[in-house]
Amino acid sequence: QVQLMESGGGLVQPGGSLRLSCAASGNIFRFDAVGWYRQAPGKERELVATITRDKRTNYANSVKGRFTVSRDNAKNTVYLQMNSMKPEDTAVYYCNAAGIGTYWGQGTQVTVSS
Repeated sequence: QVQLMESGGGLVQPGGSLRLSCAASGNIFRFDAVGWYRQAPGKERELVATITRDKRTNYANSVKGRFTVSRDNAKNTVYLQMNSMKPEDTAVYYCNAAGIGTYWGQGTQVTVSS
């Protein structure tokens, strides 16, 4: 069983930046892909960004050029650097690890507002 713990959420003004971290209790290298999803009020959970074991990345069109996903296998940690943030980025952000099984973190709230 793997546990994922997100941190780094909070309130940020439009145009600002935040960095989310996801610390895994086990070795994330064994997962095919790790990454981030988000869910806004009244909406379905959606993919934000993922990164594979060999560091290939995939982004939602809405965040391309603004968000960057990365992983540090030695620290078993996944990051999401979010720049030029917009009010529509407001959501609960969830860390995800997929491979033999799928695991989710508990989520961290991100609010973009002036």
